[in-house]
Amino acid sequence: MLVRREPLVLAIPEGDPLVDVADIRPSHLDGRIWITVVRQPDDTNRAQFLAACVEAGFMPDIAYETADPLTSLGLVSAGLGLATVQTSLQSAAPLGIVFRDLPWFQRSVAIHLAWRRNDRRPVIEDLRKAVGE
Repeated sequence: MLVRREPLVLAIPEGDPLVDVADIRPSHLDGRIWITVVRQPDDTNRAQFLAACVEAGFMPDIAYETADPLTSLGLVSAGLGLATVQTSLQSAAPLGIVFRDLPWFQRSVAIHLAWRRNDRRPVIEDLRKAVGE
Protein backbone atom coordinates (compact mmCIF):
# COMPACT_ATOMS: atom_id res chain seq x y z
CA MET A 1 0.00 0.00 0.00
CA LEU A 2 1.33 3.43 -0.92
CA VAL A 3 1.46 5.49 2.27
CA ARG A 4 2.85 8.73 0.82
CA ARG A 5 5.20 10.32 -1.68
CA GLU A 6 7.92 12.54 -0.32
CA PRO A 7 9.66 15.19 -2.39
CA LEU A 8 13.43 15.27 -2.48
CA VAL A 9 15.40 18.14 -0.97
CA LEU A 10 18.90 19.28 -1.79
CA ALA A 11 21.53 18.64 0.91
CA ILE A 12 24.38 21.16 0.81
CA PRO A 13 27.51 21.23 3.00
CA GLU A 14 27.30 24.18 5.41
CA GLY A 15 30.36 26.00 4.02
CA ASP A 16 29.40 25.68 0.36
CA PRO A 17 28.81 28.97 -1.54
CA LEU A 18 25.49 27.53 -2.76
CA VAL A 19 24.11 28.03 0.76
CA ASP A 20 23.97 31.78 0.08
CA VAL A 21 22.00 31.40 -3.17
CA ALA A 22 18.38 32.38 -2.51
CA ASP A 23 16.80 30.68 -5.53
CA ILE A 24 18.74 27.57 -6.56
CA ARG A 25 18.31 26.86 -10.26
CA PRO A 26 19.57 23.96 -12.39
CA SER A 27 22.49 26.06 -13.66
CA HIS A 28 23.81 26.28 -10.08
CA LEU A 29 23.99 22.46 -9.92
CA ASP A 30 25.50 21.74 -13.34
CA GLY A 31 28.87 20.02 -13.07
CA ARG A 32 28.90 20.04 -9.26
CA ILE A 33 30.20 17.03 -7.30
CA TRP A 34 27.31 14.74 -6.27
CA ILE A 35 26.76 11.84 -3.92
CA THR A 36 24.10 9.30 -4.92
CA VAL A 37 22.58 6.13 -3.54
CA VAL A 38 23.13 2.94 -5.49
CA ARG A 39 20.67 0.08 -5.03
CA GLN A 40 22.05 -3.46 -5.25
CA PRO A 41 22.05 -5.85 -6.99
CA ASP A 42 20.30 -4.08 -9.89
CA ASP A 43 20.60 -0.33 -9.65
CA THR A 44 17.91 1.66 -11.43
CA ASN A 45 18.27 4.67 -9.12
CA ARG A 46 21.35 6.11 -10.88
CA ALA A 47 19.74 6.08 -14.33
CA GLN A 48 16.51 7.60 -12.99
CA PHE A 49 18.45 10.27 -11.09
CA LEU A 50 20.51 11.19 -14.16
CA ALA A 51 17.41 11.32 -16.36
CA ALA A 52 15.67 13.64 -13.87
CA CYS A 53 18.77 15.87 -13.77
CA VAL A 54 18.94 16.12 -17.55
CA GLU A 55 15.20 16.85 -17.70
CA ALA A 56 15.68 19.59 -15.10
CA GLY A 57 18.57 21.10 -17.08
CA PHE A 58 21.80 20.09 -15.36
CA MET A 59 24.36 17.28 -15.36
CA PRO A 60 25.80 16.17 -12.01
CA ASP A 61 29.36 14.91 -11.60
CA ILE A 62 28.71 11.78 -9.51
CA ALA A 63 31.88 11.23 -7.52
CA TYR A 64 30.55 9.10 -4.65
CA GLU A 65 28.00 6.31 -4.46
CA THR A 66 26.61 5.03 -1.18
CA ALA A 67 24.37 2.17 -0.08
CA ASP A 68 21.84 4.39 1.72
CA PRO A 69 20.80 8.05 2.00
CA LEU A 70 22.04 8.48 5.59
CA THR A 71 25.56 7.59 4.45
CA SER A 72 25.15 10.12 1.64
CA LEU A 73 24.27 12.75 4.24
CA GLY A 74 27.42 11.88 6.19
CA LEU A 75 29.49 12.59 3.08
CA VAL A 76 27.62 15.86 2.49
CA SER A 77 28.33 16.82 6.11
CA ALA A 78 32.03 16.14 5.47
CA GLY A 79 31.90 18.64 2.58
CA LEU A 80 32.38 16.09 -0.20
CA GLY A 81 29.45 17.09 -2.41
CA LEU A 82 25.72 17.58 -2.86
CA ALA A 83 22.93 15.03 -2.55
CA THR A 84 19.18 14.78 -2.75
CA VAL A 85 17.30 12.95 -0.02
CA GLN A 86 13.68 12.54 0.94
CA THR A 87 12.27 15.34 3.08
CA SER A 88 11.78 13.23 6.22
CA LEU A 89 15.51 12.48 6.49
CA GLN A 90 16.29 16.08 7.40
CA SER A 91 15.59 15.29 11.06
CA ALA A 92 18.11 12.41 11.03
CA ALA A 93 20.89 14.34 9.29
CA PRO A 94 24.24 15.04 10.91
CA LEU A 95 25.26 18.61 11.66
CA GLY A 96 26.78 20.74 8.95
CA ILE A 97 24.10 20.38 6.28
CA VAL A 98 21.73 22.99 4.86
CA PHE A 99 18.60 21.72 3.09
CA ARG A 100 16.85 23.48 0.24
CA ASP A 101 13.65 22.70 -1.63
CA LEU A 102 13.91 22.11 -5.36
CA PRO A 103 10.29 22.48 -6.55
CA TRP A 104 11.38 22.14 -10.18
CA PHE A 105 13.13 18.75 -9.62
CA GLN A 106 10.64 16.03 -10.51
CA ARG A 107 11.74 13.14 -8.28
CA SER A 108 10.18 11.79 -5.14
CA VAL A 109 10.38 8.77 -2.88
CA ALA A 110 7.38 6.47 -2.51
CA ILE A 111 6.81 5.09 1.00
CA HIS A 112 4.97 1.77 1.04
CA LEU A 113 3.61 -0.50 3.75
CA ALA A 114 3.68 -4.23 3.12
CA TRP A 115 2.34 -7.11 5.18
CA ARG A 116 1.47 -10.78 4.74
CA ARG A 117 -2.19 -11.19 3.80
CA ASN A 118 -2.69 -14.00 6.32
CA ASP A 119 -1.16 -12.05 9.23
CA ARG A 120 -4.11 -11.28 11.50
CA ARG A 121 -2.21 -9.99 14.53
CA PRO A 122 -3.84 -6.95 16.14
CA VAL A 123 -0.63 -4.91 15.87
CA ILE A 124 -0.66 -5.34 12.08
CA GLU A 125 -4.32 -4.34 11.90
CA ASP A 126 -3.60 -1.27 14.06
CA LEU A 127 -0.70 -0.25 11.84
CA ARG A 128 -2.80 -0.59 8.69
CA LYS A 129 -5.54 1.55 10.26
CA ALA A 130 -3.02 4.14 11.42
CA VAL A 131 -1.72 4.69 7.89
CA GLY A 132 -5.17 4.88 6.42
CA GLU A 133 -6.12 1.61 4.80
